[in-house]
Amino acid sequence: MTYPPKQHQDDNINHLVEVIKTYPLATVISVKDNLPLITHLPLIYETEKLIGHIDINNPHAELLKNNNNVTLIFGGPECYISPSIYATTQLPTWNYIKVHLKGRVKAIESKAALKQSLITMTEFLEAPDHKYVLEAENPRLDANLKYIEMFEISITNWEGKFKLSQDKKPSDTIAAREELLRANKESIKSFLDKVF
Repeated sequence: MTYPPKQHQDDNINHLVEVIKTYPLATVISVKDNLPLITHLPLIYETEKLIGHIDINNPHAELLKNNNNVTLIFGGPECYISPSIYATTQLPTWNYIKVHLKGRVKAIESKAALKQSLITMTEFLEAPDHKYVLEAENPRLDANLKYIEMFEISITNWEGKFKLSQDKKPSDTIAAREELLRANKESIKSFLDKVF
């Protein structure tokens, strides 16, 4: 996406934020000794920042501090689009939603902030039903704080990749949206039946 006028830019960033809030599991990429280090972590968006937590024994933890650069990928729904769903003649394609971010990461040393952040993240991830509440007095929470590090990423670059048949006629775009919904529901069930 390109961002010309400010209002258009704000609308586009709002769409990217919605992807992050709906699909918070990020692919976190750092570079050490010219090699990529990749970890998958849920991150919570807070006004131009992302908040996360990592196990201190994860080799990636040492890079998630000191204003180091980090690249993030968030993925939304995706699927193959068969020409058979269109009203007009088309070729096969793949529709997807991705968000690529770059930022600088710093460690948050406060164990009180870490504890509150874990409670807040749990509350966010439990929405909208909130069937579980992580209580501040939970002894398991306190016992595990020494094994977790908190970090904050200041976002320096946003890029959205929305390939959703938006270059097609309106009826074909609607058909592609319906196929994205149908295929994701069906493929998730089929996949889980095989592996889980």
